[in-house]
Amino acid sequence: MRRVHAVLALLAAAAFAGADPVRALTAEGREFVEILKKLETVHCEKRRLRREIALAEVEGRPAEAKALREKFDALDRNPRTARLQRRLAELEKRLSDGRGGVRDREDLDAISLQHRLAFYRCE
Repeated sequence: MRRVHAVLALLAAAAFAGADPVRALTAEGREFVEILKKLETVHCEKRRLRREIALAEVEGRPAEAKALREKFDALDRNPRTARLQRRLAELEKRLSDGRGGVRDREDLDAISLQHRLAFYRCE
């Protein structure tokens, strides 16, 4: 329930800011956000598997940890996922200013919002 409230608070903050985060983006920024949305389920599954792998290793279940790592690696081998991940990497280079920042602050804000919303939806 708390997570639902957190997501609603983020959406309300964006609405009160008076800006539509997608409208003000560059073409690359919009594409980046759209790809993030498409990959959200994969990223959630990877996050879940990372937790399970760590737990299996701590609890001394190496066979289970190995099986979970294989599932994790299989997610990246999926051709659709791999293609989208490559495109994200290309877009990230285009959006970067080369000094660790981004060219357009609104792109960064929208991408950050998408990451936060996805994080809360995963749980």
